[in-house]
Amino acid sequence: MTFKPKPINTARVKLSQEIRALTERLAEHTHDIWARQRMKDGWKYGPKRNDAKKEHPGLVPYDQLSEAEKEYDRKTAMETLKAIIALGYRIEKK
Repeated sequence: MTFKPKPINTARVKLSQEIRALTERLAEHTHDIWARQRMKDGWKYGPKRNDAKKEHPGLVPYDQLSEAEKEYDRKTAMETLKAIIALGYRIEKK
């Protein structure tokens, strides 16, 4: 099987400052959802990833992640926001 990812083209989407400000909160949310599911599946913190023991170094609060790991979550959040707008939706704060 050959998998070729085809993400939504978001190259032309420009996010407002207000929407960009959501990125950090959504990145933290993304991490928390991931961590909650891992823990539900029996994983716990470990200094190195160990699939056999279900240990993962990323099972810490968001503010304790490395900048590289935070950036991964930020990019996911930012691209999700861009995809929503590219698909024709608006994001408005009530």
